[in-house]
Amino acid sequence: MTDRLQLHVRNLEVMVLTGIYSEETHLPQPLRISVTVDLDMPSQFGPDSPLSESKNYLDLKHAATAALPPNVHFRLVEAVAEHICETLFLQDKRVARVEVEIVKLAIAEAGESIGITLARNRR
Repeated sequence: MTDRLQLHVRNLEVMVLTGIYSEETHLPQPLRISVTVDLDMPSQFGPDSPLSESKNYLDLKHAATAALPPNVHFRLVEAVAEHICETLFLQDKRVARVEVEIVKLAIAEAGESIGITLARNRR
C-alpha cells in the first residue's frame, strides 16, 4: 500500500461563466471552490526535504482559478470540477485522486451551502 499526502486549498471565491438558466448564461457567477489532492509519496519527509518531494499548493489554486478558461461557458458546475481535475492530473503524474467541491453562492438565500462534490481517481 502506498502512502499518500493530502493537500488542500479551500474556499476560493471564483467568478465562472456557468449555468443553464437564461439569467445565468450572460455573466459569470460566484462559486466557492475547494480542492483536495491525494499525492503518491515515494519517501518520508525530513527536515531538509525539497519542495519537489511534495507539490506546490499554488498549483491547486491555479487549477481552480487561472486555469479555468475565461470565455468558456460551462453549462454545469460538474464540468467546472472536471476541468479542475483534468488540469491537476496533467500537471503531475503523482496526483492519484482529486476531489473538487463547488458551492453556488448566487443561489444561497439563508447561508446554506448548495453545490456538488466530484471525486476522480487517476485512470
